[in-house]
Amino acid sequence: MPGNLTFDDLKSHVEDGSIDTVLTCFVDMQGRLMGKRFHAVNFIQSSFRETHCCNYLLATDLEMATPDGYASTSWEKGYGDYVMAPDLSTIRLTPWLEGTAMVLCDILDHHTHAPVPHDPRAMLKKQIARLEALGLDAMMATELEFFLFEKSFDEIRKGGFRDLAPISGYNEDYHILQTTKEEEVMRPIRNHLFAAGLPIENSKGEAETGQEELNIRYAYALDCADHHSIAKHAIKEIAWAHGRAATFLPKWHRDKVGSSSHVHQSLWKDGEPAFYDAEADLGMSDLMKHYMAGLIAYAPDYTFFLAPYINSYKRFAKGTFAPTKTVWSVDNRTAGFRLCGEATRGVRVECRIGGSDLNPYLAQAAMLAAGIKGIEDKMELAPPTRGDVYEDAKAADIPQTLRAATEALRNSTFLRDAMGDDVIDHYTRCAEWEQEEFDRVVTDWEIARGFERA
Repeated sequence: MPGNLTFDDLKSHVEDGSIDTVLTCFVDMQGRLMGKRFHAVNFIQSSFRETHCCNYLLATDLEMATPDGYASTSWEKGYGDYVMAPDLSTIRLTPWLEGTAMVLCDILDHHTHAPVPHDPRAMLKKQIARLEALGLDAMMATELEFFLFEKSFDEIRKGGFRDLAPISGYNEDYHILQTTKEEEVMRPIRNHLFAAGLPIENSKGEAETGQEELNIRYAYALDCADHHSIAKHAIKEIAWAHGRAATFLPKWHRDKVGSSSHVHQSLWKDGEPAFYDAEADLGMSDLMKHYMAGLIAYAPDYTFFLAPYINSYKRFAKGTFAPTKTVWSVDNRTAGFRLCGEATRGVRVECRIGGSDLNPYLAQAAMLAAGIKGIEDKMELAPPTRGDVYEDAKAADIPQTLRAATEALRNSTFLRDAMGDDVIDHYTRCAEWEQEEFDRVVTDWEIARGFERA
């Protein structure tokens, strides 16, 4: 399900004055919406064809720095332009912003107009095309978990990110009374996103103080990633408009449960669920077993795409519902991969490794690549793990640090074959830079621990 406005609809809204601004956005390496605000008249007259942006925007970090070491762009190369090509099928209302519509863009080479290989949207499209060549469609859904805080972003930043107070005082998992108190923020999130064309299912309290979850109905993989990125952006803007802050940092406090982004996935063929076999154990087709075998076997290789920052790895702790092992189990939330809907047409696999900070395009592209590899090689799926997976000494570990995940990414032959050396080198440099920036910092923990006693 793409946007909810055609280009002709947009023209009509511009002509009657109900829309005066078009957000022309692309998704960067960090999964954020970047772009320009066009006067709507200019957009429908000319800029709907293309606009431009600096190519450093796909070689930067959360701070918008210009790290060295990228082959695609540098000071030496002069930081030239990319083309932002609006995908007119993604035009939608953004009802939380007055008089505004949004369109998502693909990033193209300025000279050849070919897709930029390390553009997250292009990376996902490439894996979708590989599936389509096999006669298959990927259907996915992501869960967005985040924390709401009493104060605004500006107040929290000016306070040095200290003394953070969540919007609630106790675990609010499925808690109707507490979430009623938060409806001034959550109700407009649901309703505005629904009006923007996103198939919103529900919101709920999650298993911590101030923690929320938003669920969006499954969709084709590219639409799912678009929905995720737009929703994450909107949640922050709507919280800001109500004087609150929403964070997707996976682990904001050492004593609090972290935030995840579970990814549900299945493959379909000719409009029917290809993962389902009514005669098979648990309803799992051979195709599903091969896909899951690849998904699990190559999980260490693509963990960086599920956990891209230093903080991401603080979330992996036993007893927190965050996984630590790369095994699968049946409806068991201690495993890295959970079989859901067993013995039904809705049978699917849920990857529980990803944190709330993942870029959905990169995460989905990597998982599809692993699943395709499993199908191509007819990989055998090991039996499910049972019981408390945290205590299973035989189960393989998820990489426990960004350093370990970076090395797994760098040395992944499978990902280099699926995505290309240039793309993997690009994101390996991204991972290295994140580690280098952290290694330069002296933390509050180090000072408090060693200032007197060292």
